[in-house]
Amino acid sequence: MDHLATPLPDGLPLAERARAGVEALILAGELAPGSRLNEVALAARLGLSRGPLREALRGLERDGLVAAGPAGQGMSVRRLEPEEMAELYDMRALLQGFILSRLAERLSAGRLAPAVLEALRADVALMQQDAEAGRAASYYARNLAFHDALHAAAGHRRAAALYGSLLKESHLARQRALAQSAPMRESNAEHAAMLDAVASGDAGRARALGEAHVAEGGKRRWLESLAGG
Repeated sequence: MDHLATPLPDGLPLAERARAGVEALILAGELAPGSRLNEVALAARLGLSRGPLREALRGLERDGLVAAGPAGQGMSVRRLEPEEMAELYDMRALLQGFILSRLAERLSAGRLAPAVLEALRADVALMQQDAEAGRAASYYARNLAFHDALHAAAGHRRAAALYGSLLKESHLARQRALAQSAPMRESNAEHAAMLDAVASGDAGRARALGEAHVAEGGKRRWLESLAGG
């Protein structure tokens, strides 16, 4: 175990700092799915006591990132079964379609500045550069930021919160599915098509493309990553 504590956000209560630290380790893949969480070692790494850490783990259990084992065996990083992952894709697809249709409607009604759409197109252009160069980590980080920007532009906090919760559970599988240039380019072409539908004001097409991006393209890329080992 590294003797240096993992940097944590300043100005947060201890339990929230612990939660952010553990979540970051899970999403970075440093705590692998199925691995047992050693509270003593983890608290030392985060530079916190076990009290805030335990509170943080209970919150992460509610988020679906960790799971309690049999009595006395502590917690481990949750390992999703394929059926669970498929359900996450299904639910994310519905929310993605809703967000895209809402963006098209807001743009048509003059409630979304054209500059916002141009900023989203610029994000897609940067992701295309990453995809062409095979920069998977950079592409994935921009991809997450792009989808966050879509939700911010849609202005629906509950949908954004639900989507974020589903996304956390499926993070590691999605990252694996976007590790090669071909799936990155394919995914980004879908981003561009979604924005074209939004720009045209076609809410129905925007919804259909948003749902397909997750339920068809995203799910298929995940299944292909499984088949590829």
